[in-house]
This record gives sequence, structure tokens and C-alpha cells, in this order.
Amino acid sequence: MTSLHLAARPVARWAAAGLLALTLSAGALPARAFDAAVQHALAPSGALRVGLYRGSPSSIIEGATPQDAKGLAYDVGKHMAAELGVKFEPVIFPSNGPLLKALKAGEVDVVFTNATASRARDMDFSQTFMAIEKSYLVPAGSPLKTQDDVHRPGVKVGVSKGSSTLKELAKLYPAMTLVPVDTLKAAGDMLAGHQIDAFATNNAILSQISDRLPGSSILPGHWGMEHFGAAIPKGRQAGMPFLRDFVAKAKADGTIDKAIKRADLRGTVPDTGKD
Repeated sequence: MTSLHLAARPVARWAAAGLLALTLSAGALPARAFDAAVQHALAPSGALRVGLYRGSPSSIIEGATPQDAKGLAYDVGKHMAAELGVKFEPVIFPSNGPLLKALKAGEVDVVFTNATASRARDMDFSQTFMAIEKSYLVPAGSPLKTQDDVHRPGVKVGVSKGSSTLKELAKLYPAMTLVPVDTLKAAGDMLAGHQIDAFATNNAILSQISDRLPGSSILPGHWGMEHFGAAIPKGRQAGMPFLRDFVAKAKADGTIDKAIKRADLRGTVPDTGKD
């Protein structure tokens, strides 16, 4: 009787442990299924393909080796991949126009970019997390000293091909002579060679170009603002709650501020929290 009773104890314990394991497993399955669904929505290839374009501290500044790369989108994208539990795969383009087309086509999974109403027709945005002033960069010795000077007829203003800046300036100043430019490097070369009188974009990029052009300057004031958000291709709504939660956490825990500082991203102002 005693031996039978003692023998029954381990059986009871194993049965209880098995029941607990079954209960925990049943409770964990929905979480694992949810994570898998989110991973598939945001990174259907199994890796998070983060879209980037060269020469911008808001996107990527390449170094001598891949390990030396930095940039807001590069650093925050890498952090997002880690939070999602997938491999980080940077996909680099020569300029922003081809990058946005690639996102629209689903060839990249996320970009960190200016959240405009026109872009929102082609992609889904998180809440915004960063604001940057937009102005003009002029070369050394330029007679252009104010924003109004640039808006005079005959002034040639360079803009990145396919950029929101091109569309905004064309609408704001219909008489302005806009010159589409392929890359940010080309913008600096064209300013130095006086092929354009000014280059327009956000102040973070203008600061980066100015560093390579002695005597160049960013005109005071601003003609517009950029409000950055994280964008994913249309049709991936299952990933949007994760994306919004990730952006909120990255803003609150300093991840975004660290990326801004590491990239030497200048020209930012307090974000309005535009949704």
C-alpha cells in the first residue's frame, strides 16, 4: 500500500507537469502564429529588405566597409529587423526615386521617408517620428542670400529626380526653373560647376553636400518641412500594428535619437506627431 502510494506520486507529478505543458503550449501557439503572420507580412522573403539610397544621412552614408555604414534608415532598419526576429538585408539605390518605385512594387519591405499625401496613395505609413526643414544650398560667392532671391525668375534650382521636393516646388512656385538631378553627388558637382544656382531638399542632405563644397551655404529659413515615417507596401496591413508599435518604442527609448546623432543628421526640429 505504501509502495503503491509512493509510486503514484511521480505519476501524478508527471501527469500534472504534462497538463501544465499542454496548457502553456496551447496558450503560446496563438502568440507564435501571430509573430509568424507579422514576420510574413513585413518580411515575406524571410529577411527584412530595408530600402536605402546613397549619400543621405537620413538614409545611408556608406563607409570604406559595410560595417562602417551609417544613416537613420540604415540603423533604425537594422534595429527593426532584430525586433522582428529576421535577417537585416539593406537594399541600396542611387537615389530616392528608384527606391520609392521599388517599395511600391514590393521589391523592398520598408523605407523611412517623408510621409506625403501623394506617397500615402502608394504605400502605408506609420506615425511620423522626425521633422526636417527644407531649404536651398548655394555655392561659394552666390548672389542668392534669401529664400525670396531663389524664387526670382531665371534662377536654376536643382532637385532630385522623382522627389517630393520636385513636386512641392513645382506647385509652390510654378515659374521656378527646376533642374532634375540624378544623384546627390551630381548635385554637388553641378553646384560647384555653376550648372545650377541652388539645390533644394531637406537640410540634413544639404548639410552633407555642403561639407564637400567649401564656401557653400544653406539659406536661412525654410520653404517646407519633411515629416518622416516608416512606410511599407500596400497590402501588408497585418504588419501595421507591429510597425506603429516599433516606431513608438524606437522614439521613446532613444533608438531614433542615437541614429540621428551617429549619422550627423542636421536640420531636424521637434516633430509635430503628424499621423
